Amino acid sequence: MFISQQDQDAHVREAQLMYGSPQRSKAGQMMTVLELDRPSGAQDAPVSRMMVAIFLQALQERASDVHIEALEKSVRVRLRIDGLMHEVATLPLESHGPLMSRLKVLGKMDIAEKRLPQDGRFFLKRGNCTMDVRVATMPALFGEKAVCRILDKDCARFSLDGLGFTERSLEVYSSMIRQPHGLVLITGPTGSGKSTTLYATMQAVQGPEKNVVTIEDPIEYVLEGITQMQINPKAGLTFANGLRSLVRQDPDIIMVGEIRDAETAEIAVRAATTGHLVFSTLHTNDALGAIGRLGDMGIPLYLLASALVGVVSQRLVRQICPHCKMAYCPAPLEVDRLLLGVSPEEEIRLYRGAGCALCRERGYLGRVAVTEVVAINGKMRRMIAEHADMYQLFQQARRDGMVTLYEDGLRKVREGWTTLQEIMRVVFCEETEWQIKDGETKLMGHERFAGGEAAGQNQFAGGEVAGQNRFVGSEVAGQNRFAAGS
Repeated sequence: MFISQQDQDAHVREAQLMYGSPQRSKAGQMMTVLELDRPSGAQDAPVSRMMVAIFLQALQERASDVHIEALEKSVRVRLRIDGLMHEVATLPLESHGPLMSRLKVLGKMDIAEKRLPQDGRFFLKRGNCTMDVRVATMPALFGEKAVCRILDKDCARFSLDGLGFTERSLEVYSSMIRQPHGLVLITGPTGSGKSTTLYATMQAVQGPEKNVVTIEDPIEYVLEGITQMQINPKAGLTFANGLRSLVRQDPDIIMVGEIRDAETAEIAVRAATTGHLVFSTLHTNDALGAIGRLGDMGIPLYLLASALVGVVSQRLVRQICPHCKMAYCPAPLEVDRLLLGVSPEEEIRLYRGAGCALCRERGYLGRVAVTEVVAINGKMRRMIAEHADMYQLFQQARRDGMVTLYEDGLRKVREGWTTLQEIMRVVFCEETEWQIKDGETKLMGHERFAGGEAAGQNQFAGGEVAGQNRFVGSEVAGQNRFAAGS
Protein backbone atom coordinates (compact mmCIF):
# COMPACT_ATOMS: atom_id res chain seq x y z
CA MET A 1 0.00 0.00 0.00
CA PHE A 2 1.51 3.35 -1.05
CA ILE A 3 1.07 6.43 1.13
CA SER A 4 1.53 9.72 -0.68
CA GLN A 5 3.27 12.74 0.78
CA GLN A 6 -0.07 14.55 0.80
CA ASP A 7 -1.60 11.77 2.90
CA GLN A 8 1.38 11.83 5.22
CA ASP A 9 1.16 15.60 5.72
CA ALA A 10 -2.59 15.43 6.35
CA HIS A 11 -2.87 12.44 8.63
CA VAL A 12 -2.24 14.35 11.86
CA ARG A 13 -5.00 16.86 11.11
CA GLU A 14 -7.34 14.04 10.12
CA ALA A 15 -6.57 12.11 13.30
CA GLN A 16 -7.42 15.12 15.40
CA LEU A 17 -10.69 15.62 13.52
CA MET A 18 -11.72 11.97 13.50
CA TYR A 19 -10.41 10.71 16.81
CA GLY A 20 -9.38 13.78 18.72
CA SER A 21 -12.64 14.26 20.60
CA PRO A 22 -11.72 13.26 24.11
CA GLN A 23 -14.04 11.16 26.26
CA ARG A 24 -13.89 10.66 29.97
CA SER A 25 -12.83 7.26 31.28
CA LYS A 26 -14.23 5.56 34.37
CA ALA A 27 -11.23 6.90 36.26
CA GLY A 28 -12.13 10.45 35.25
CA GLN A 29 -9.35 10.88 32.67
CA MET A 30 -9.93 12.54 29.29
CA MET A 31 -9.03 9.93 26.67
CA THR A 32 -8.98 9.76 22.86
CA VAL A 33 -11.21 7.05 21.40
CA LEU A 34 -10.58 5.08 18.21
CA GLU A 35 -13.95 3.80 16.96
CA LEU A 36 -13.46 0.48 15.17
CA ASP A 37 -17.10 0.22 14.07
CA ARG A 38 -17.01 3.54 12.23
CA PRO A 39 -17.58 2.94 8.48
CA SER A 40 -14.55 3.77 6.35
CA GLY A 41 -15.09 6.51 3.82
CA ALA A 42 -13.34 7.36 0.60
CA GLN A 43 -12.01 10.47 2.31
CA ASP A 44 -10.17 8.45 4.95
CA ALA A 45 -6.40 8.39 4.55
CA PRO A 46 -4.83 4.96 3.98
CA VAL A 47 -3.10 5.15 7.34
CA SER A 48 -6.50 5.50 9.04
CA ARG A 49 -7.85 2.37 7.39
CA MET A 50 -4.59 0.57 8.09
CA MET A 51 -4.69 1.41 11.80
CA VAL A 52 -8.30 0.25 12.15
CA ALA A 53 -7.50 -2.97 10.26
CA ILE A 54 -4.55 -3.74 12.55
CA PHE A 55 -6.60 -3.36 15.73
CA LEU A 56 -9.60 -5.20 14.32
CA GLN A 57 -7.38 -8.18 13.58
CA ALA A 58 -5.82 -7.91 17.03
CA LEU A 59 -9.27 -8.17 18.63
CA GLN A 60 -10.36 -11.01 16.37
CA GLU A 61 -7.19 -12.93 17.28
CA ARG A 62 -7.59 -12.14 21.02
CA ALA A 63 -4.14 -10.54 21.02
CA SER A 64 -2.79 -8.97 24.17
CA ASP A 65 -0.16 -6.83 22.41
CA VAL A 66 0.40 -5.25 19.00
CA HIS A 67 4.01 -4.73 17.86
CA ILE A 68 4.73 -2.31 15.00
CA GLU A 69 8.41 -2.11 14.07
CA ALA A 70 10.50 -0.77 11.20
CA LEU A 71 12.83 -3.19 9.46
CA GLU A 72 15.42 -2.23 6.86
CA LYS A 73 13.02 -2.37 3.92
CA SER A 74 9.55 -2.84 5.40
CA VAL A 75 7.35 -2.50 8.47
CA ARG A 76 6.49 -5.64 10.41
CA VAL A 77 3.26 -6.03 12.40
CA ARG A 78 3.14 -8.80 14.99
CA LEU A 79 0.54 -9.84 17.54
CA ARG A 80 1.13 -11.60 20.85
CA ILE A 81 -1.52 -14.31 21.01
CA ASP A 82 -1.73 -16.63 24.02
CA GLY A 83 1.79 -15.62 25.00
CA LEU A 84 3.51 -16.19 21.63
CA MET A 85 4.35 -13.72 18.86
CA HIS A 86 2.79 -14.13 15.40
CA GLU A 87 3.62 -12.02 12.35
CA VAL A 88 0.38 -10.91 10.68
CA ALA A 89 1.42 -8.25 8.17
CA THR A 90 4.33 -6.77 6.27
CA LEU A 91 3.76 -3.15 5.22
CA PRO A 92 5.74 -0.80 2.95
CA LEU A 93 8.41 1.21 4.70
CA GLU A 94 6.62 4.44 3.69
CA SER A 95 3.80 3.58 6.09
CA HIS A 96 6.05 3.70 9.16
CA GLY A 97 6.07 7.45 9.75
CA PRO A 98 2.30 7.92 9.38
CA LEU A 99 1.57 4.92 11.62
CA MET A 100 3.86 6.21 14.37
CA SER A 101 2.38 9.70 14.14
CA ARG A 102 -1.17 8.36 14.23
CA LEU A 103 -0.40 6.34 17.38
CA LYS A 104 1.20 9.38 18.99
CA VAL A 105 -1.83 11.55 18.21
CA LEU A 106 -4.15 8.93 19.69
CA GLY A 107 -1.93 8.49 22.74
CA LYS A 108 -1.40 12.23 23.27
CA MET A 109 2.35 11.96 22.83
CA ASP A 110 4.84 14.35 21.23
CA ILE A 111 4.76 13.64 17.49
CA ALA A 112 8.07 15.42 16.85
CA GLU A 113 10.01 13.49 19.52
CA LYS A 114 11.65 10.41 18.00
CA ARG A 115 14.84 10.24 20.04
CA LEU A 116 13.35 9.25 23.39
CA PRO A 117 10.89 6.56 24.56
CA GLN A 118 7.35 7.78 25.16
CA ASP A 119 4.23 6.38 26.80
CA GLY A 120 0.64 7.11 25.85
CA ARG A 121 -2.87 5.81 26.18
CA PHE A 122 -6.16 5.77 24.27
CA PHE A 123 -9.38 3.78 24.01
CA LEU A 124 -10.62 1.36 21.39
CA LYS A 125 -14.38 1.10 21.06
CA ARG A 126 -16.11 -1.78 19.33
CA GLY A 127 -19.77 -2.48 19.96
CA ASN A 128 -20.50 -2.28 23.67
CA CYS A 129 -16.92 -2.99 24.73
CA THR A 130 -14.30 -0.34 25.42
CA MET A 131 -10.67 -1.41 25.50
CA ASP A 132 -7.84 0.52 27.09
CA VAL A 133 -4.67 0.67 24.94
CA ARG A 134 -1.30 1.51 26.51
CA VAL A 135 1.22 2.65 23.90
CA ALA A 136 4.99 2.57 24.42
CA THR A 137 7.38 3.82 21.73
CA MET A 138 11.17 3.59 21.62
CA PRO A 139 13.90 4.54 19.14
CA ALA A 140 15.44 1.62 17.22
CA LEU A 141 17.97 1.06 14.44
CA PHE A 142 15.60 1.49 11.48
CA GLY A 143 13.07 3.78 13.17
CA GLU A 144 10.76 3.85 16.15
CA LYS A 145 9.06 0.74 17.46
CA ALA A 146 5.63 0.85 19.10
CA VAL A 147 4.05 -1.74 21.38
CA CYS A 148 0.35 -1.45 22.22
CA ARG A 149 -1.00 -3.40 25.19
CA ILE A 150 -4.77 -4.02 24.91
CA LEU A 151 -6.82 -4.24 28.11
CA ASP A 152 -10.50 -5.12 27.80
CA LYS A 153 -11.93 -3.12 30.68
CA ASP A 154 -15.66 -3.49 30.05
CA CYS A 155 -15.71 -7.17 29.09
CA ALA A 156 -13.26 -8.46 31.68
CA ARG A 157 -14.58 -10.73 34.42
CA PHE A 158 -12.47 -12.00 37.29
CA SER A 159 -13.16 -15.17 39.22
CA LEU A 160 -10.86 -17.44 41.20
CA ASP A 161 -12.74 -20.44 39.83
CA GLY A 162 -11.64 -19.60 36.30
CA LEU A 163 -7.91 -19.25 36.90
CA GLY A 164 -6.89 -22.90 36.66
CA PHE A 165 -6.43 -23.84 40.31
CA THR A 166 -7.01 -27.48 41.15
CA GLU A 167 -9.74 -28.09 43.70
CA ARG A 168 -7.20 -28.65 46.48
CA SER A 169 -5.04 -25.63 45.53
CA LEU A 170 -8.11 -23.39 45.35
CA GLU A 171 -9.16 -24.58 48.81
CA VAL A 172 -5.71 -23.75 50.22
CA TYR A 173 -5.57 -20.36 48.50
CA SER A 174 -9.10 -19.44 49.57
CA SER A 175 -8.12 -20.15 53.15
CA MET A 176 -5.03 -17.93 52.79
CA ILE A 177 -6.96 -14.91 51.49
CA ARG A 178 -9.57 -15.13 54.27
CA GLN A 179 -6.99 -14.53 57.00
CA PRO A 180 -7.52 -11.33 59.06
CA HIS A 181 -3.96 -10.11 58.45
CA GLY A 182 -0.68 -11.14 56.91
CA LEU A 183 1.16 -11.09 53.58
CA VAL A 184 0.09 -13.12 50.51
CA LEU A 185 2.42 -13.11 47.50
CA ILE A 186 1.86 -14.04 43.85
CA THR A 187 5.14 -14.81 42.06
CA GLY A 188 6.27 -15.58 38.55
CA PRO A 189 7.97 -13.97 35.56
CA THR A 190 6.51 -11.16 33.47
CA GLY A 191 3.47 -12.37 31.54
CA SER A 192 2.57 -15.18 33.94
CA GLY A 193 -0.86 -13.81 34.90
CA LYS A 194 0.03 -12.40 38.31
CA SER A 195 -2.08 -9.25 37.87
CA THR A 196 -5.10 -11.29 36.77
CA THR A 197 -4.82 -13.43 39.89
CA LEU A 198 -4.53 -10.31 42.05
CA TYR A 199 -7.62 -8.73 40.48
CA ALA A 200 -9.62 -11.95 40.88
CA THR A 201 -8.50 -12.06 44.51
CA MET A 202 -9.59 -8.48 45.13
CA GLN A 203 -13.00 -9.28 43.68
CA ALA A 204 -13.25 -12.27 46.02
CA VAL A 205 -12.30 -10.46 49.24
CA GLN A 206 -13.90 -7.05 48.79
CA GLY A 207 -17.27 -6.19 50.30
CA PRO A 208 -19.15 -3.25 51.82
CA GLU A 209 -17.75 -4.05 55.27
CA LYS A 210 -14.12 -3.92 54.04
CA ASN A 211 -11.96 -0.94 53.14
CA VAL A 212 -9.88 -2.25 50.22
CA VAL A 213 -7.18 -0.01 48.73
CA THR A 214 -4.63 -0.61 45.98
CA ILE A 215 -1.49 1.03 44.63
CA GLU A 216 -0.65 0.04 41.06
CA ASP A 217 1.51 0.84 38.05
CA PRO A 218 -0.58 1.14 36.00
CA ILE A 219 -4.21 0.59 37.01
CA GLU A 220 -5.15 -2.04 34.43
CA TYR A 221 -8.79 -2.58 35.39
CA VAL A 222 -11.27 -0.53 37.40
CA LEU A 223 -12.65 -2.50 40.35
CA GLU A 224 -16.01 -1.37 41.72
CA GLY A 225 -16.03 -0.65 45.44
CA ILE A 226 -12.23 -0.51 45.72
CA THR A 227 -10.06 2.60 46.09
CA GLN A 228 -7.29 2.43 43.48
CA MET A 229 -4.22 4.67 43.29
CA GLN A 230 -1.69 4.81 40.46
CA ILE A 231 1.93 5.71 41.11
CA ASN A 232 3.29 8.85 39.44
CA PRO A 233 7.10 9.00 39.64
CA LYS A 234 7.20 12.38 37.85
CA ALA A 235 5.14 13.85 40.67
CA GLY A 236 7.13 11.98 43.31
CA LEU A 237 4.49 9.31 44.02
CA THR A 238 6.26 5.95 44.25
CA PHE A 239 5.22 2.54 45.52
CA ALA A 240 7.05 3.22 48.79
CA ASN A 241 5.61 6.62 49.73
CA GLY A 242 2.23 5.75 48.21
CA LEU A 243 2.03 2.61 50.34
CA ARG A 244 3.05 4.60 53.40
CA SER A 245 0.10 6.89 52.68
CA LEU A 246 -2.33 4.00 52.14
CA VAL A 247 -1.52 2.54 55.54
CA ARG A 248 -2.91 5.76 57.05
CA GLN A 249 -6.21 5.36 55.17
CA ASP A 250 -7.62 2.88 57.70
CA PRO A 251 -7.44 -0.07 55.27
CA ASP A 252 -8.50 -3.63 55.95
CA ILE A 253 -6.92 -4.99 52.76
CA ILE A 254 -4.04 -3.51 50.75
CA MET A 255 -2.96 -4.57 47.27
CA VAL A 256 0.52 -3.51 46.13
CA GLY A 257 0.96 -4.06 42.40
CA GLU A 258 4.59 -5.12 42.76
CA ILE A 259 7.31 -5.14 45.42
CA ARG A 260 10.18 -3.56 43.50
CA ASP A 261 12.56 -2.36 46.18
CA ALA A 262 13.63 -2.86 49.77
CA GLU A 263 11.66 0.13 51.10
CA THR A 264 8.38 -1.08 49.60
CA ALA A 265 9.09 -4.60 50.90
CA GLU A 266 9.69 -3.37 54.43
CA ILE A 267 6.52 -1.24 54.51
CA ALA A 268 4.42 -4.10 53.12
CA VAL A 269 5.76 -6.63 55.62
CA ARG A 270 5.30 -4.28 58.58
CA ALA A 271 1.76 -3.45 57.44
CA ALA A 272 1.03 -7.19 57.35
CA THR A 273 2.20 -7.54 60.96
CA THR A 274 0.10 -4.62 62.22
CA GLY A 275 -3.37 -5.90 61.38
CA HIS A 276 -3.64 -5.51 57.60
CA LEU A 277 -4.04 -8.17 54.94
CA VAL A 278 -1.53 -7.32 52.20
CA PHE A 279 -1.35 -8.78 48.68
CA SER A 280 1.50 -8.21 46.24
CA THR A 281 3.67 -9.77 43.51
CA LEU A 282 7.33 -10.70 43.13
CA HIS A 283 9.47 -12.03 40.29
CA THR A 284 10.75 -15.43 41.43
CA ASN A 285 11.05 -18.85 39.81
CA ASP A 286 9.02 -20.71 42.41
CA ALA A 287 6.96 -20.12 45.53
CA LEU A 288 9.69 -20.66 48.12
CA GLY A 289 11.98 -18.35 46.16
CA ALA A 290 9.93 -15.43 47.55
CA ILE A 291 11.46 -16.05 50.99
CA GLY A 292 14.99 -15.76 49.63
CA ARG A 293 14.09 -12.71 47.55
CA LEU A 294 12.64 -10.78 50.49
CA GLY A 295 15.61 -11.84 52.63
CA ASP A 296 17.91 -10.43 49.93
CA MET A 297 15.96 -7.16 50.20
CA GLY A 298 16.96 -6.93 53.85
CA ILE A 299 13.74 -8.11 55.50
CA PRO A 300 14.63 -9.83 58.81
CA LEU A 301 13.54 -13.46 58.58
CA TYR A 302 11.90 -13.38 62.02
CA LEU A 303 9.70 -10.51 60.78
CA LEU A 304 8.95 -12.25 57.47
CA ALA A 305 8.06 -15.45 59.34
CA SER A 306 5.43 -13.64 61.38
CA ALA A 307 3.97 -11.81 58.36
CA LEU A 308 3.90 -14.37 55.54
CA VAL A 309 0.61 -16.26 55.10
CA GLY A 310 1.33 -17.98 51.81
CA VAL A 311 2.82 -17.80 48.32
CA VAL A 312 1.46 -18.76 44.90
CA SER A 313 3.86 -19.23 41.99
CA GLN A 314 2.31 -19.51 38.55
CA ARG A 315 2.88 -19.75 34.81
CA LEU A 316 0.50 -19.58 31.84
CA VAL A 317 0.32 -22.41 29.30
CA ARG A 318 -1.73 -22.52 26.13
CA GLN A 319 -4.96 -24.49 26.39
CA ILE A 320 -5.91 -27.11 23.81
CA CYS A 321 -8.61 -25.77 21.49
CA PRO A 322 -11.86 -27.45 22.59
CA HIS A 323 -13.26 -27.35 19.04
CA CYS A 324 -10.52 -29.48 17.44
CA LYS A 325 -9.35 -31.41 20.50
CA MET A 326 -8.53 -35.02 19.71
CA ALA A 327 -7.22 -37.98 21.69
CA TYR A 328 -4.10 -39.91 20.75
CA CYS A 329 -1.91 -42.66 22.16
CA PRO A 330 1.42 -41.16 23.26
CA ALA A 331 4.77 -42.63 22.31
CA PRO A 332 6.68 -44.51 25.05
CA LEU A 333 9.02 -41.53 25.48
CA GLU A 334 6.07 -39.24 26.27
CA VAL A 335 4.77 -41.75 28.79
CA ASP A 336 8.20 -41.81 30.46
CA ARG A 337 8.32 -38.04 30.53
CA LEU A 338 4.91 -37.91 32.15
CA LEU A 339 6.17 -40.32 34.82
CA LEU A 340 2.84 -42.08 34.83
CA GLY A 341 4.08 -45.30 36.36
CA VAL A 342 1.99 -47.54 34.12
CA SER A 343 2.71 -50.95 32.69
CA PRO A 344 3.73 -51.17 29.01
CA GLU A 345 0.48 -53.01 28.22
CA GLU A 346 -1.78 -50.27 29.63
CA GLU A 347 -3.21 -47.86 27.07
CA ILE A 348 -2.72 -44.17 27.79
CA ARG A 349 -4.70 -41.46 26.00
CA LEU A 350 -3.57 -37.84 25.86
CA TYR A 351 -4.95 -34.90 23.88
CA ARG A 352 -3.86 -32.31 21.36
CA GLY A 353 -5.46 -29.82 18.96
CA ALA A 354 -5.75 -30.84 15.32
CA GLY A 355 -6.13 -27.22 14.21
CA CYS A 356 -9.31 -25.54 13.00
CA ALA A 357 -10.60 -22.20 11.74
CA LEU A 358 -11.47 -21.03 15.25
CA CYS A 359 -7.92 -21.44 16.57
CA ARG A 360 -6.35 -20.39 13.24
CA GLU A 361 -4.95 -23.93 12.79
CA ARG A 362 -2.76 -23.56 15.88
CA GLY A 363 -4.42 -26.25 17.98
CA TYR A 364 -4.54 -23.95 21.03
CA LEU A 365 -7.18 -21.45 22.16
CA GLY A 366 -6.74 -19.43 25.34
CA ARG A 367 -4.49 -20.06 28.32
CA VAL A 368 -4.72 -21.66 31.73
CA ALA A 369 -2.54 -21.20 34.82
CA VAL A 370 -0.16 -23.79 36.21
CA THR A 371 0.27 -23.11 39.93
CA GLU A 372 2.37 -23.96 42.96
CA VAL A 373 0.69 -23.03 46.26
CA VAL A 374 2.54 -22.93 49.59
CA ALA A 375 0.65 -22.13 52.80
CA ILE A 376 2.90 -21.03 55.67
CA ASN A 377 1.93 -22.97 58.80
CA GLY A 378 3.39 -22.90 62.29
CA LYS A 379 6.26 -25.26 61.55
CA MET A 380 7.23 -23.39 58.41
CA ARG A 381 7.23 -20.13 60.38
CA ARG A 382 9.63 -21.55 62.95
CA MET A 383 11.91 -22.88 60.21
CA ILE A 384 11.97 -19.51 58.40
CA ALA A 385 12.69 -17.64 61.63
CA GLU A 386 15.51 -20.10 62.40
CA HIS A 387 17.09 -19.53 58.96
CA ALA A 388 16.40 -23.01 57.60
CA ASP A 389 17.88 -23.46 54.13
CA MET A 390 15.74 -23.83 51.03
CA TYR A 391 16.19 -27.58 50.83
CA GLN A 392 14.75 -27.98 54.34
CA LEU A 393 11.86 -25.63 53.56
CA PHE A 394 11.17 -27.54 50.35
CA GLN A 395 11.07 -30.85 52.24
CA GLN A 396 8.63 -29.42 54.78
CA ALA A 397 6.42 -27.93 52.05
CA ARG A 398 6.30 -31.35 50.39
CA ARG A 399 5.28 -32.98 53.65
CA ASP A 400 2.55 -30.34 53.95
CA GLY A 401 1.19 -31.29 50.53
CA MET A 402 2.78 -28.80 48.11
CA VAL A 403 2.40 -29.71 44.44
CA THR A 404 5.14 -28.16 42.28
CA LEU A 405 4.60 -26.21 39.08
CA TYR A 406 5.86 -29.12 37.03
CA GLU A 407 3.58 -31.63 38.76
CA ASP A 408 0.55 -29.37 38.34
CA GLY A 409 1.48 -29.02 34.68
CA LEU A 410 1.68 -32.80 34.23
CA ARG A 411 -1.70 -33.16 35.89
CA LYS A 412 -3.18 -30.70 33.40
CA VAL A 413 -1.61 -32.71 30.56
CA ARG A 414 -3.18 -35.93 31.83
CA GLU A 415 -6.55 -34.20 32.27
CA GLY A 416 -6.49 -32.85 28.71
CA TRP A 417 -6.06 -29.14 29.43
CA THR A 418 -2.75 -28.73 27.63
CA THR A 419 0.10 -30.66 26.03
CA LEU A 420 3.42 -31.94 27.30
CA GLN A 421 5.16 -29.69 24.78
CA GLU A 422 3.57 -26.62 26.40
CA ILE A 423 4.66 -27.68 29.89
CA MET A 424 8.20 -28.29 28.68
CA ARG A 425 8.20 -24.88 26.96
CA VAL A 426 6.93 -22.88 29.92
CA VAL A 427 7.87 -24.78 33.08
CA PHE A 428 11.15 -26.38 31.96
CA CYS A 429 13.68 -25.21 34.55
CA GLU A 430 16.09 -26.62 37.14
CA GLU A 431 13.36 -28.88 38.47
CA THR A 432 12.81 -30.66 35.16
CA GLU A 433 16.33 -30.68 33.78
CA TRP A 434 17.45 -33.48 36.04
CA GLN A 435 14.09 -35.27 35.93
CA ILE A 436 14.18 -35.60 32.15
CA LYS A 437 17.51 -35.92 30.40
CA ASP A 438 18.33 -37.44 27.04
CA GLY A 439 14.86 -38.95 26.84
CA GLU A 440 15.26 -40.95 30.05
CA THR A 441 13.43 -40.60 33.34
CA LYS A 442 15.92 -39.80 36.09
CA LEU A 443 15.71 -40.30 39.84
CA MET A 444 12.00 -39.66 40.15
CA GLY A 445 10.86 -43.20 39.41
CA HIS A 446 7.44 -44.38 38.33
CA GLU A 447 6.35 -44.81 41.96
CA ARG A 448 5.57 -41.08 42.02
CA PHE A 449 1.88 -41.55 41.25
CA ALA A 450 1.48 -44.91 42.96
CA GLY A 451 -1.37 -44.96 45.42
CA GLY A 452 -1.38 -45.41 49.14
CA GLU A 453 0.75 -42.47 50.23
CA ALA A 454 -0.60 -39.42 51.96
CA ALA A 455 -1.05 -36.56 49.48
CA GLY A 456 2.13 -34.57 49.03
CA GLN A 457 4.21 -36.65 51.42
CA ASN A 458 5.77 -39.19 49.10
CA GLN A 459 4.95 -38.12 45.57
CA PHE A 460 8.65 -38.27 44.84
CA ALA A 461 10.34 -41.66 44.87
CA GLY A 462 13.65 -40.71 46.41
CA GLY A 463 12.20 -37.29 47.22
CA GLU A 464 15.18 -36.10 49.26
CA VAL A 465 17.47 -36.49 46.29
CA ALA A 466 14.92 -34.56 44.23
CA GLY A 467 14.71 -31.63 46.60
CA GLN A 468 18.48 -31.58 47.07
CA ASN A 469 19.11 -31.44 43.36
CA ARG A 470 16.65 -28.59 43.06
CA PHE A 471 18.05 -26.27 45.72
CA VAL A 472 21.53 -27.29 46.88
CA GLY A 473 24.43 -25.46 45.29
CA SER A 474 22.41 -22.67 43.73
CA GLU A 475 20.94 -19.37 44.79
CA VAL A 476 17.17 -19.10 44.95
CA ALA A 477 16.10 -16.87 42.10
CA GLY A 478 15.12 -14.01 43.57
CA GLN A 479 -8.83 -14.05 28.72
CA ASN A 480 -9.35 -14.82 27.48
CA ARG A 481 -8.76 -14.41 31.18
CA PHE A 482 -5.04 -14.12 30.72
CA ALA A 483 -4.92 -12.14 27.50
CA ALA A 484 -2.64 -9.48 28.96
CA GLY A 485 -0.60 -12.02 30.85
CA SER A 486 0.74 -9.69 33.52
